[in-house]
Amino acid sequence: MTTFYQAIENRRSYYAVSKEEVVSSERIQEIVEHAVKYVPSAFNSQSARVLVLFANEHDAFWDNTTALLKDIVGDGDFSGTQAKMDGFKAGSGTVLFFEDQTVVEDLQESFALYADNFPVWSEQSSGMLQFAIWTALELEGLGASLQHYNPIVDEMVASKWDIPKSWKLRAQMPFGKPAQDVGEKEFKPLEDRVKIAK
Repeated sequence: MTTFYQAIENRRSYYAVSKEEVVSSERIQEIVEHAVKYVPSAFNSQSARVLVLFANEHDAFWDNTTALLKDIVGDGDFSGTQAKMDGFKAGSGTVLFFEDQTVVEDLQESFALYADNFPVWSEQSSGMLQFAIWTALELEGLGASLQHYNPIVDEMVASKWDIPKSWKLRAQMPFGKPAQDVGEKEFKPLEDRVKIAK
């Protein structure tokens, strides 16, 4: 059985994924709900919000994102971006990560001494949630990557999926069966990155 440490080590960015089913959508929902429930947040604020898109909804997100990006590029070369969009759309689903700003703002009002910190802590909590779900998908044999097409797609997402105005989109995670080899990862020396004091 893969250990927690091995799952962290194995988690990589897969930019080419397929729609071939590895686990059921119900299992994906279980993973996401478990992570949303148990990933820590400052003052137990539970500010994380998630939208999971499958099948036609997943395709629609990447089709609409492609259209928005084409408008920005105009007559420029879009081939590289199109290839990326096609790769993400080829997957079986996408997780959209949000942070509820109403929760953050309420904490800022309730704990004025820490007001400047709550937006930072919200981002940190979102990062932990993204990592937890990414690693859990890896454990299930799925490949994923983390994308950031916000704020370009914010209005489209809010309109199409009836997202509350207080939900701030932070990242998108397309996933599916891995359809590529990711190769070896290079690491900087740990002695340059970690200090130990005894």
